Parts: sequence; C-alpha cells; structure tokens
Amino acid sequence: MQVYGFHPWDVTPREAMRIQEQVRARVIPRGRLGVPRLVAGADLAYDTDAHTVFASVVVLRFPGLEVVEAIALKEQISFPYIPGLLSFRETPPLLRAFARLRHEPDLIFVDGHGRSHPRAAGLACHIGVLLDRPVIGCAKSVLVGTYQDPALSRGSVSYLYNGRGQVLGGVLRTRDKVKPVFVSIGHRIGLAQAIKLTLACAQRFRVPEPTRQADCLAARAKRERRAFKIPA
Repeated sequence: MQVYGFHPWDVTPREAMRIQEQVRARVIPRGRLGVPRLVAGADLAYDTDAHTVFASVVVLRFPGLEVVEAIALKEQISFPYIPGLLSFRETPPLLRAFARLRHEPDLIFVDGHGRSHPRAAGLACHIGVLLDRPVIGCAKSVLVGTYQDPALSRGSVSYLYNGRGQVLGGVLRTRDKVKPVFVSIGHRIGLAQAIKLTLACAQRFRVPEPTRQADCLAARAKRERRAFKIPA
C-alpha cells in the first residue's frame, strides 16, 4: 500500500500538536463506501520495555470475515508516551506493516479513536489521511466527550458529544448486555455507515473481527518475540 507522507516523525510534542491540526484539516468526514470486498484491522502490542512494539495488520474477506493475509512486525519506537499524541508512537510501525501488504483493503478498522480525540485527529484519522483510505476508529473506552448508555440489545446506539453539543462518534452495543464500543470517523466515511459496518464486522465478539484478529496476532508476536507474514 502506498503511504502519502507529508510530515516528519522526529518532532517535539509541540510540533506534533501542530501536525495534528494539519491532519484534522485533511480528514474527509464523509463518503459513501460500497460493499467492501476486503477489510483490515490494525493493532499493536507493547513489549515490557515500552520502546518495542509488535504492530499487526490482518486483512479479511467481507462479509464472511475469513483471514486473507496477516502481517506482524517488531519495531522500535522513540516518541514518548504523551496523552493525545499516541499516534506519533503507533502510526509509523503500523504504516510499515500496511506497506508490506499484498492485498489492499477497501476499509480499515483501527483499535483507537478518530475524530473523538482532543484535537479531532486520533490514530484512525492519522492512518486514514496517510493511506488515503476509508478508516473507522473503534475504541473500547472513551477518550473525550459525554454520552448516555445505549439500550442493552445488540445494535443499539447512542452518541458521543463534545461540550458544544457536537457529535464526536457513536456508542454502539455490539452484543446484548455487553459494554459498548466507541465508533468514530477516521477518514473518507460517514458516521452512520461507520456504525453499520462496525456492527456487521462484530459478529461474535464485542470488538470488530478485523481488530480482534490484529490484537490476537500482535499478542502472538509479542509472546513469541518475532515477526509474522501469513498469506492465506
């Protein structure tokens, strides 16, 4: 996959915040994606030293969600952990994993936030802009905003709002009586379709199958301390 880089990564936290403003300006918060043929999930696992990560990307066929290709890389990171700037730690290793794919996905799920971020430029936005692909952020916990719990049945939705009453994302119940997930726009997709596709990909578990598979692969790579490339 081609990466459309427009900024350096060796930057100060202040410079990183300015770059996030540029990312926010480049995000396209709309788009009508047809039925995707291939969907991907991206996630990372941190090693015990916090400077080594195992970045994984798994591509699945939609709607059956069979794994087509999977890649996990062992990478070193240097940017410090700073709340709100996580993408400067996690985006570079994930982009290197995406660059090695033979199958290019039509849609990407990221285990993290998109526009539901203090500067509306979370990990899903950063990856979406740099790959110029439709990306959905699906997080397991809230980062910013307020919401009311959705009803307890699968498919129920409420919305995440900022202090001005603007919608930041959706709060989606993917399983009956199980904690919801937080869905937000990353790039080139509207929120309604992002919620619909998240539910379609969360067929058996709380989180969408693409990011669940990526999480499992990153954990396996960490456990075995090696990289993987698994074509189906």
